[in-house]
Amino acid sequence: MKVTLITGASGGIGEALACQLAAKKHNLLLVARNTQKLKALCEVLSERYGITAQYIAADLSKADAARVVFDETRMRNLLVNVLVNNAGIGSSGEFIKNNLEAELAMLQLNNASMVALCHLFLPDMVQRKEGSIINVASLAAFFPSPYMSVYAASKVFVRSFTEALTEECKPQGINVMLFSPGFTSTDFMNSPGNDNAWGKTLTAGAYTQTPQQVAKEMVEAWQKKKTFHVSGLLNAFFANILGILPNAMVARMFANSKRKKMNV
Repeated sequence: MKVTLITGASGGIGEALACQLAAKKHNLLLVARNTQKLKALCEVLSERYGITAQYIAADLSKADAARVVFDETRMRNLLVNVLVNNAGIGSSGEFIKNNLEAELAMLQLNNASMVALCHLFLPDMVQRKEGSIINVASLAAFFPSPYMSVYAASKVFVRSFTEALTEECKPQGINVMLFSPGFTSTDFMNSPGNDNAWGKTLTAGAYTQTPQQVAKEMVEAWQKKKTFHVSGLLNAFFANILGILPNAMVARMFANSKRKKMNV
């Protein structure tokens, strides 16, 4: 059975995307850490839309989790036709004061597990000459962001990797899309790494979209076979403007602004 695999599917953008794709009759395989949330969501989507929704509870901040997910799909005879690497976490604050283990776990989740899932599921897509991959980056992928230094760098990696993979996969008939949302009204900024004064300062008064708005743009961009999309017109404008400025200038502007807000 063909399925669409969505990571980070127990809430926020991932949950909203699952709902919208279920309405379009996609059979789903949802991956996240929270078993209870995944089970409840699968039951609701299966009953409401008449599709098959399954889940795998896995912590993709662990080095072996991607392989566990892949092996489980094989055991269930599932064919992943669309892979959405949506799972991600962030951190805010002074780099030297942030928890090192948490920063490294973030890189495992945002980068290493994403690469692993692409590497594991792509061969089947290439063999069939059919399939899609959507890697979710961030507006932070377009500029260095002091006081979110590791998170922003992880999203730069997602951007660079995905843009390169897009070209490698074109001759194989596989569509790869880089999707970059801006601030979204989820629990992202309430996570342990972001729930601090620096994180609150960053998001105060920021232009924000709902998970449903972001998911809708993602689906529409994917259906048009786009290879790149920034969610929200204001975010897209912002990414274009920052893209023409030197990174050092942008970093200095952001650092000065944040320090002023924090009275540092």
